[in-house]
Amino acid sequence: MAACMADLIVKAAVKEQLEGKNVASDFYDALDEEVEELLEDAARRAEANDRKTVQPRDL
Repeated sequence: MAACMADLIVKAAVKEQLEGKNVASDFYDALDEEVEELLEDAARRAEANDRKTVQPRDL
C-alpha cells in the first residue's frame, strides 16, 4: 500500500448511494483502502497480460 493514501472515493457520492443509512466516519477510510487494493490488483492483472491499459476484465 502507498505511504500516502489518495482519496479515491467521493464521500458525498457514497453518502448519497447509502441514502437513509448512517455512515461511520471510519467507513470512508476502509472503503478507500478496499478501492486502492482493487485498483492495485487490476493493474497487476493488466501487467501480467503485457498490457499498460487496465480494462474491466482486470477487475
